[in-house]
Amino acid sequence: MKGLSLGAAAALLAAALLLPVPVRAVSADHAYVLDGVSGRVFYEKNARERGLIASTTKIMTALVVCEQCNVLDRMRIPKEAVGIEGSSMYLKEGEVLTLQELLYGLMLSSGNDAAVALAIYCGGTVEGFAELMNDKARNLGLTDTHFENPNGLDSPGHYSTARDLAKLAAYAMENPIFRKTVSTRSVKIGERCLTNHNKLLWRLEGADGVKTGFTKAAGRILVSSASRVDRRVICVTMNDPDDWNDHCALLNKSFSDYQICPVVGKGQCLGTLEVVGGENSRVEILAAEDFSYALAPEENVEVALPGAGFVYAPAVEGAEAGFAYALISGKAVGKIPVVFGATVEQTAEAEKTPFWRRWLPGGDKET
Repeated sequence: MKGLSLGAAAALLAAALLLPVPVRAVSADHAYVLDGVSGRVFYEKNARERGLIASTTKIMTALVVCEQCNVLDRMRIPKEAVGIEGSSMYLKEGEVLTLQELLYGLMLSSGNDAAVALAIYCGGTVEGFAELMNDKARNLGLTDTHFENPNGLDSPGHYSTARDLAKLAAYAMENPIFRKTVSTRSVKIGERCLTNHNKLLWRLEGADGVKTGFTKAAGRILVSSASRVDRRVICVTMNDPDDWNDHCALLNKSFSDYQICPVVGKGQCLGTLEVVGGENSRVEILAAEDFSYALAPEENVEVALPGAGFVYAPAVEGAEAGFAYALISGKAVGKIPVVFGATVEQTAEAEKTPFWRRWLPGGDKET
């Protein structure tokens, strides 16, 4: 078990480990491939540069509706949601549809009219709904994302990055209603037969979402998800003329080159710490939860406890003891919450020693 200072470990974790997937040349201006379980980044290309995102905006639109509304609610379509420019599910003023039906129109047919209808129902106005979208972006830590509308029509203040879109998609795919919607290939709504624009649902093993996008200014945008054996990989490309082939190559390579491997199990002893002023001199540190990570066959993971290597008594069994860090080639790739494995009471002498004196050399002893 290697020792590692808390500051150094945090800095390494913030840097993150990036091992590019060797793959055919990617034609996108921006790309990002993320493991949806462990958070490992498999591929990155200009992923933090802001750009127009077209209808991939609707990932956030659908997510906010799924989280804040009952999708079985019915709404009467207002005139403000009829005849919106761009792609459409061809809503008619006065017709009544469920929110779920509108979500299908939003995510399968990329209906800009469905986006406006849902925004009005959920946020009162399009502008009010955009505020909800931006609130959610802030909550998810999407620092390079801002929304001005629910459909993705081009606007200078409406943008995101490949990295932020991947993080958003990974989160959204955890919502069962969202996931069911975007994985649907086709559905009939009244006289409408809607077919999903996402061709990967037919072309790629395990493909289960999420959204296409296109405007002349933005180019072709694609956010995809695929799941195989309890594992999900998210891929994003922006301004990519060969997006279908790029996504198939990137996703297949990520699945083939990396496997999710257990690193530690809940309750596993990760080491011991010295207990200053305790009835016992050391206490075991246990993993508070399971931790797995996507690994290439040649990679090994080390687990290191941070800090100075000691704690002051008392230590309480099951109490939080901070974090251990998972390392690959000396770089932090994840952190594991840890707890004390036993209770270690203070000695009678330590109880009498002022706390500040314990910081001094020999301060735990009477003079």
